[in-house]
Amino acid sequence: MRESPRTRRLRTDLKALESLKADSSILDFSVPGPMFGGPPEVYLIRFNGRGLQRHHGADVTIRDQHELTIQLGASYPRMMPELHWKSPIFHPNISASGAVCLGGYGTHWVPSVNLDELCEMLWEMVRYRNFDVDSPYNREAALWAKTQTQFRFPVDDRPIRDRVASRAAAADSQAGAAPRIMVDAGRPAKNESPTVPSPIHVLPARRTDSPVPVNPYTRPHSPALPPASNDADDGIYILDDASDDEVVDAEIVVAEQTDILFLN
Repeated sequence: MRESPRTRRLRTDLKALESLKADSSILDFSVPGPMFGGPPEVYLIRFNGRGLQRHHGADVTIRDQHELTIQLGASYPRMMPELHWKSPIFHPNISASGAVCLGGYGTHWVPSVNLDELCEMLWEMVRYRNFDVDSPYNREAALWAKTQTQFRFPVDDRPIRDRVASRAAAADSQAGAAPRIMVDAGRPAKNESPTVPSPIHVLPARRTDSPVPVNPYTRPHSPALPPASNDADDGIYILDDASDDEVVDAEIVVAEQTDILFLN
């Protein structure tokens, strides 16, 4: 008999939760009721880690085990699962009666969120890595969280997949730090690919015979230079002013590195 999409989803959630349990020393779960030959619809979730509790106005203290039930109703996964917190907890987004607020997921549930991902969200809440004091379910806890200096958040540093993180850290420790290789400048290390140099942009050489800067106040149409005379013994040319205006107080300016005199 072909299974319905919901039944297939329930089986997928069970496998995901079993995989999470194998990767975590924090999470454990059980099925409190009969399964009737199909995947479970109700789970009892346990978190073995540090959270906070407060009894009847007493001091806030650490609690090391937390329990809640997750019920996958008939409208799941289109609708959010029903959550009920069973153990004492002091958190801005979990009420004293056990109601749990998941923020935007409460009003806009995303069906693609699997059960293992939901449990990860809940663990982040337990250890105070995720909390919202602006829209609280427990106003007293929200006011306390704003001003408290007793605890450093998160109160538990472990991610929910702590076994995966531990294995990765152990592998890095066994491998050790990579040996440092001293390399001569400009020479690649052994077994190291040579570095391809960046392309060099060659600028044109600066001219040493730079022309004299143009005076912005000279006329745009200057007369052409007269041809060189054989009897010119000093190699000096004088520019004749083509206008009829009299040149008063003419000043001779010697252009650098040229044999031309300008009359200003």
